[in-house]
Amino acid sequence: MAFQRACDLDDVWEGEMTQITVDGNEVLLVHLEGGELRAFDARCPHQSWPLAEGELDGTVLVCGAHGWTFDVRSGAGVNPSDCALRQYAVEVRDAAVWVDVGADLSEGRDIP
Repeated sequence: MAFQRACDLDDVWEGEMTQITVDGNEVLLVHLEGGELRAFDARCPHQSWPLAEGELDGTVLVCGAHGWTFDVRSGAGVNPSDCALRQYAVEVRDAAVWVDVGADLSEGRDIP
């Protein structure tokens, strides 16, 4: 797979998240304070709940279904700590966000 244009950078403001579709995959795009972007599988590993329906509090994402929490800087589970979000490569080019859903940055981590 390769990078594909996902959305305009203006579609997700700093401190916010949004769900987008890239090559048929649901992706949660998180725009961290300070400008960094992260892209994750859009479903909670617990029961496949849409993470975009949760809350983003700084760098902590809380799933709206059962309260599982994740660090959006890395995708690592906070509570419980033995899980993680599948993370994809993301970059900004000419005010557009590009995501590579074939580049799994979470490889080597224990993903349920």
